[in-house]
Amino acid sequence: MGRQATVLLYLLVMVVVVVGADLLFFRNHPGERLAVNVGIVLVFLAFYLRFVGRP
Repeated sequence: MGRQATVLLYLLVMVVVVVGADLLFFRNHPGERLAVNVGIVLVFLAFYLRFVGRP
């Protein structure tokens, strides 16, 4: 149950960062918004694979 809680918390933080960046900086810029969202997800994926994804 601890691993599931960690992954859920990690996903929740990622969603908050993506939505926060969208609302604060890229409200009327759809192209840049998509690029930054993809970048944020890739950074979170890299950190997940490096630190959390180990069994």
